[in-house]
Amino acid sequence: MNNLFLPFDDLDYEIIVELKKNSRASASDIGRSINANERTVRKRIDRLVDLGLIRLTAVVDPKMLGYGISVDIFLEISTSHEDEILATLTEMPQITYLAYGEGTSAISIEARFKDNSEMRVFLRQTLPSIPGVRVTGYTMVPGIIRNIDEWMPPPEDFGITKDKK
Repeated sequence: MNNLFLPFDDLDYEIIVELKKNSRASASDIGRSINANERTVRKRIDRLVDLGLIRLTAVVDPKMLGYGISVDIFLEISTSHEDEILATLTEMPQITYLAYGEGTSAISIEARFKDNSEMRVFLRQTLPSIPGVRVTGYTMVPGIIRNIDEWMPPPEDFGITKDKK
C-alpha cells in the first residue's frame, strides 16, 4: 500500500514502535508510554491491522526447534507449470520464504533444515523431482543479521520530519 493514499502519522508510527518492542503490550500500556488515550490507541491498532499495514502474529524461531541450517536456493521453473509448482513449493514445510526472482522463470526460496543430510536430500532429490523445477544455485546462510520481523520503515514514510522527532 502506498501511504500517498492512506495517511499515517506520528501516532501510528509511535504505536508501531511500541508494538515492535512488545507485541503483547496492551493499548493502555502503549497509551501510557506514548502519552495517548487508550481508546485512541486501540482504534489505531485496529485500523492499522484492517488496512494491512501491520499484522499481529507469532513468529516462530526455527533454531528453538532444531532448524539451525538456513539455505537460500535459486530455482528456474517452467512457466507453463508455474501455478502447480508454486502451489507445491508453498506447501513444503522446509520453505520459509518464496519469491519471484529477476527473470520471468526465476524463483528464490529460503529453506530450513535440522541437519546437512536433510538439506542434501531436499536439494538433490526433493526439488528436482518436481516437474518443471531446476535448482540453479544455493548458498548456506550461516547467520541472519536482520529478518523481516525486525524491519521498520523510516519515520518519513509516516510524514514525520526530523524537526518533529
